[in-house]
Parts: sequence; structure tokens; C-alpha cells
Amino acid sequence: MRRFRILVALAASVLSSPLVIAVGSSHGSDARPTAAADRAALRDARIAQNRAIAAGDLDRVASFWTDDVTVRRALGQALSGRAAARQALESPAASGPRLVYQRNATAFDVSGQWPLAFETGRWDGRSGSASGPTVIGGRYSAQWVKLDGRWLIRSEVFVALSCAGAGCEAAAVP
Repeated sequence: MRRFRILVALAASVLSSPLVIAVGSSHGSDARPTAAADRAALRDARIAQNRAIAAGDLDRVASFWTDDVTVRRALGQALSGRAAARQALESPAASGPRLVYQRNATAFDVSGQWPLAFETGRWDGRSGSASGPTVIGGRYSAQWVKLDGRWLIRSEVFVALSCAGAGCEAAAVP
């Protein structure tokens, strides 16, 4: 009976202790940081990518994507790969002021099992600058993967829900 009580006490002690999970990958293994630290890192990465978009630094923007990123644009066009996603942000010279896209995250869910995270939020495209008038906007989601200690976007889906000005006709959707 005494051994049973000792085992119960030991089990209770182990179960009430914080658990650190080591996650292995082909890129090495580290002890998983807390979900709060991961969410902060994800939020910082999203803010940095938004700043790069606003500055027109497309190489920096692309550095937040995996090489094989997939993007489903606001009206449904599919893009595959970092180069295609980067090119989609380039402004055609004759089209007038460029659209500056900003993603405003509302939530980050971090997996306790894998080096993955899910982001949701609202996005908008503004004319000329990050503070210009909103031309188009909607909701988005993103899948992030942690590679070599850095969070990168593996996939993004954008859905246009509002539009103002030219190009807003329903016929624009394939």
C-alpha cells in the first residue's frame, strides 16, 4: 500500500509539472518555445512583412514565404511559388498608383505537436500607401511553418469581401 501511495504521489507530481516537448525535424531539433512566444514571433513577422509591403521592398516581402508558397488571391487566382507571389505584388507602370496590401491578424493558433501555426485576419488594399484610401479588402488565412527556428508562410488564402471604385464589377471574378 505504501508503494502505491508513493507511485500516486510521483505521478501527480509529474502530471502537474510543466511539460517541454522537443520537436524534431529535418532541420534539427530544439525544445519548443511557449505558444505565447511563438505567437509573438508570428505577429512580429507579419508586422515586418506589412512594413516591407508598404515600403515596396518586394525582396524582403518574399523572404517571409517558403520557396514553395501557395497563394490564392482575393478573386480566386492561384499562385505557386515565391517568385510568382512576389511578381503579383509588382505594380504595372501604366495602372496608376500601386495598391499597398496590409494584413491585420486577428488570431494565431500554434500547434503543440508540429512546427505549424494558423493565422486569420482581415486584409485591405490601399491606394498609393498604407494610409491611402481602401480600394479592396476582405478576410484571409495563412499557414506558417517553423524552419530553422524561423516562422515562414507556406500558404495564404485571401477572399475579397468589399471593393470601392473601378474594377469592382462582378464580372471581374472568374
